Amino acid sequence: MVEFSKPMFLKNYTSNVPVSQTIYRIEQVLIKCGVSGITKEYVTTAGGIGAITFSIQPDANTPKLTVRLPADVEKAQDALWLNYIGDDLGEDGKVKWSSRKKLKRADFKDQAERTAWKIIQDWVEVQMSMIQMKQAEYAEVFLPYVWNGEQTIFQRIKSTGFRAMLPEKCE
Repeated sequence: MVEFSKPMFLKNYTSNVPVSQTIYRIEQVLIKCGVSGITKEYVTTAGGIGAITFSIQPDANTPKLTVRLPADVEKAQDALWLNYIGDDLGEDGKVKWSSRKKLKRADFKDQAERTAWKIIQDWVEVQMSMIQMKQAEYAEVFLPYVWNGEQTIFQRIKSTGFRAMLPEKCE
C-alpha cells in the first residue's frame, strides 16, 4: 500500500473523462508523433486496460523501440484512498473511522482508473512536446519504459539493485 504522512498533490483526481476517451487521446498524440503498432493490454481480473504498448523508430540510425506505458490502477486507488482517510490512519495502519468518513476503498476504483490514465495522457503530451521542441530525444524520455516483451529497462535495472547505474569501483 502507498504510505504518506502529509496530504499529497494529486493531479486529475477529480477527472470525469471516461478512460476510453483518455486512451483515444493518448493514441491520437502518439500517432501524430509517428509511432506505430499501438496495442492495448487488458487486465483480465479488473476488466480494464492495464497498459498501452507502441513502437517508434526515432530515426534511421536508431533501432525500433517498443515502449510500454502501464497504469497501475490499484496503486492509484491506494493513493486516493489514503488521501481521503488522511489523519484517520492510525499508527497500526488501520483506519480510525469517524462519522464523517462514509466511503470505502472500493468506492475509489473508477476514479483511480480515470486519474491514472489522465496523468499518463498529460505525461505523454508533455514528453512529445519536449521532443518536438528539441528539448529531449525519444529514447531520453521513453527509455525507462522500453519493453523487451518481459520487462521494461527500468524494471531490469531495479531488479539488479540499480547496480548498472553505479560507477565501477576503482582499484
